Amino acid sequence: MATERTKQVSVLTMNTFAFTMCFMVWTMFGEIGVPIREELGLNETQFGILTSLPILTGALVRLPLGAWTDRYGGRPVFFILMLVVVPAVWLVQFATEYWQLLVLGALVGLAGGSFSVGISYTAKWFPRERQGFAMGIFGAGNAGAAVTKYIAPTIIVVVSWQAVANVYAAMLAITAILFWFFTYSNPEHKAKESLSIREQLRVLNDPKIWKYCQYYSVVFGGYVGVSLYLTRYYMMEYGVGIQLAALIATIFVLPSGVIRAFGGWLSDRFGAHTVTWWCMWSSLIAFFIMSYPETEYSISTVEGGTIDFTFGVPIWLFTLALFVVGIAWGFGKASVFKYLSDDYDKNLGLVSGIVGLAGGVGGFLLPPMFGALIDLTGVSTSIWMLCFGFTLVSLIWMWWTERRQPLLTREGEQPFRSPKPHVAE
Repeated sequence: MATERTKQVSVLTMNTFAFTMCFMVWTMFGEIGVPIREELGLNETQFGILTSLPILTGALVRLPLGAWTDRYGGRPVFFILMLVVVPAVWLVQFATEYWQLLVLGALVGLAGGSFSVGISYTAKWFPRERQGFAMGIFGAGNAGAAVTKYIAPTIIVVVSWQAVANVYAAMLAITAILFWFFTYSNPEHKAKESLSIREQLRVLNDPKIWKYCQYYSVVFGGYVGVSLYLTRYYMMEYGVGIQLAALIATIFVLPSGVIRAFGGWLSDRFGAHTVTWWCMWSSLIAFFIMSYPETEYSISTVEGGTIDFTFGVPIWLFTLALFVVGIAWGFGKASVFKYLSDDYDKNLGLVSGIVGLAGGVGGFLLPPMFGALIDLTGVSTSIWMLCFGFTLVSLIWMWWTERRQPLLTREGEQPFRSPKPHVAE
């Protein structure tokens, strides 16, 4: 009979592997969408909707999947989820119309709900002091987006975009079988009592939940949205081919996924707040650099002539700044869930579903917004200006609620408390 330690390692390993496969499937439209765009003559906004619709459905199912994980356990929920997604992935290869791709993309997006299942299933196998690291290892499975950028473009060039759906369906089916045989159930991990949806959603009355949702919509929603659009951006802005564009994009996608485990360790050691604070600052500075558009200057001289020169962000500097964002967000994805495991250990599945929903919605909204911004302004770097803006919102919110109050207390001011009613004597 397997020991508790063996079960922990086996569950964590298979959880991470299954999540990696699901993340590959969840983000595959970011790659196959490029040839589909050319084939169907889509504009940038339509392309953004096509690539991001799976992200929306994956986000919407995270809440119920998280609640079901608390109630029924992670093993059966994760297994059934993968089996449901396999037929949808396989059918993508037969789609010939835009609406068909949208419908199938929405079904494929269910794979994104695997996060709220796996994160809770993983955390419950480990003590609190090791949960950050364990969840970080599991979360490294979002490097599946990087694996897709290696595999999918090669299949597209060598065979066709339709072959990607065939290969991914087979891979996910095999993963589901392996998952069932190498994972375990623990009845003690299930909720002791069954709560109604209304009772479960009372957690939304806690203002901290909304703050964590905002943080995660930046570090995870931004990661997914940028990952989906990045190949297209490199092709459009720097004129490189799809394989090279996808390869360069992995400089952002792969480290951001893999480094998450280290971010979980840092969060265990230094606290979720410290890691998240520096994550936001680092990405804000990087976005400021990335936002600078290609600009032509004309300076008048005293002799009546002009001096003309052009300034822009070269591909090496852009990629370096993008790498910084990827590392920062990798840490941030882990630190946000350290906040959750510290504050909501009793209903982590439900809460992770809520926060994961916010992150997924952020990932859904960004590609269409990127496309619309480019269609409206004609300035490709406007998408990084948008990223700069929502990162700044998170920093201000964090300072106001987490750093400002300790500062006021140190200066001798008392935090606000509701006055007690006067009682006549």
